[in-house]
Amino acid sequence: MTHSNELLEELRGKSIFITGGTGFFGKWLLESFSLVNQSFELNSNIVVLTRNSQSFLNDSPHFKDDSSITYHQGDVRYFSFPQTKFDYIIHAATDADARLIAENPLQTIDTIVEGTRRILEFARFCGAKRLLMISSGAIYGKQPQGLAHIPEEYSGAPDPVHPASAYGEAKRLSELLGSIYYKKFGLETIVARPFSFVGPYLNLDVHFAIGNFIRDGLEGRAIDVNGDGTAFRSYMYASDLAEWLWTILLKGKTGQVYNVGSDQAISIKALAQLISQCFSPASEVRVLKKETIGQSIERYIPDISLAKKKLGLDCRIGLDEAIWRTIQFHRVN
Repeated sequence: MTHSNELLEELRGKSIFITGGTGFFGKWLLESFSLVNQSFELNSNIVVLTRNSQSFLNDSPHFKDDSSITYHQGDVRYFSFPQTKFDYIIHAATDADARLIAENPLQTIDTIVEGTRRILEFARFCGAKRLLMISSGAIYGKQPQGLAHIPEEYSGAPDPVHPASAYGEAKRLSELLGSIYYKKFGLETIVARPFSFVGPYLNLDVHFAIGNFIRDGLEGRAIDVNGDGTAFRSYMYASDLAEWLWTILLKGKTGQVYNVGSDQAISIKALAQLISQCFSPASEVRVLKKETIGQSIERYIPDISLAKKKLGLDCRIGLDEAIWRTIQFHRVN
């Protein structure tokens, strides 16, 4: 997290409520908050909405030692409102696991939409100054050929006739709800649209290719690329992610949307080869499908020039270092 005096002073003595605090994004937000809160004696606190705080603390016991982080039990769709004033809210709840979305798209929609409406009502109830909504690059739908990087003003969308679009479409609706609450009630909402990430706490067993490749290498087996390897992705390291989210919350323009991620593209095949070289001996890379001549190449790469220009943000950790740090974390843990 950035240590600029201006940002730190924005947090001094403040109360923050966070949903999704026990997931990948949430853990990094908590880790970074805990570090600066203690190091700079900010006297701030965070309340984390969770369905099972004990399970989270059993999994991450070091958070037990930080009295500035407490927990409120409940489901994001219908949690009881804490009778406390909060200065800031970060709404990061939602499981992006493709398997869960495919198995129960209706539940995915309900969790995102009903949860967002509930947290917006809570923001009004508790008098929150600002609300950061964590959306997704999935709201853009398929990235067109010829568009190397997706800017915030691109108006594409997921294909609504496919149930797999449930996540992206629900995130689009959640953004609309935030806009309505800003226009109708004056609630200061800011939207972050994250893309792809790597770092400690990343689940290696869900549908994220980079996590699967690291898992395969750690287990000493061949790294399998399930497709033809031609798709392009980009990956931001988790500490950069945390810094960007805190900065957008505190300094982002009200009503504005910011892409969050790296703009450095790499093919899935090249990613697998890069990860394979982190192990000794290097892992075998197996591409399981042949490339079709003349096929369109899938891309999922953000344009991040807005956050760079307006907020002074950048990607500080390169992909090689990000992968190495992630591997070392999982070796130890």
